[in-house]
Amino acid sequence: MTIIQRIQRGGAAALMVASLGACAGNSLGSILGGVLGGGGGGGGGGGAQSGQLAGIVRGVDTRSQQIAIQQSNGQTVGVNYDNQTQVVYQNQNYPPTALENGDQVTARIQANGNSYYTDYVQVDRSVRGTSTGTTSNLQTLQGTVRQVDRANGLFTLDINNSSTLTVSLPYNLSATDVNRFNSLRAGDFVRFYGTYLGNSRVELRNFF
Repeated sequence: MTIIQRIQRGGAAALMVASLGACAGNSLGSILGGVLGGGGGGGGGGGAQSGQLAGIVRGVDTRSQQIAIQQSNGQTVGVNYDNQTQVVYQNQNYPPTALENGDQVTARIQANGNSYYTDYVQVDRSVRGTSTGTTSNLQTLQGTVRQVDRANGLFTLDINNSSTLTVSLPYNLSATDVNRFNSLRAGDFVRFYGTYLGNSRVELRNFF
């Protein structure tokens, strides 16, 4: 599968998230009423309220900057984010684009009418590993680019001049990271978050 196909798949997923958010918007007040009610800010007057929303990530729409979170009752809510939003997992900070479908999260949200925004998302359990484990599969990696295979969405990386890793791109990579990948040249030094798929193969999560 080429990187273009991966991007197309990512686009389809983004449209799905957007549609979920649109469907949820009609009844967000009733869905989150109980949750936000305990967050302070009194309920009258239509002012902004704050609270927490716990659930499972069902997608991240990077175009509209929205995270789809499915609650325990099955309802999916679209929550907006921006460049100030922090995602924290095992005391490390990540961008919202690092969230994956299936991650269990608790988001601190602010509500004003039918619009919801989060500035902080705690990952309680990663779909790739548990919060109670001794180690996480997610690693901080760096090295020198050796070769770039744009047709297949791969590049190889020399680490400490002693080993070589093959780094593959996920289908839902953000547009910023796709552009970064497309600009890679042999000899470039890169830093990124990645998950080991084997001894010498890594899947990219996002560049620094």
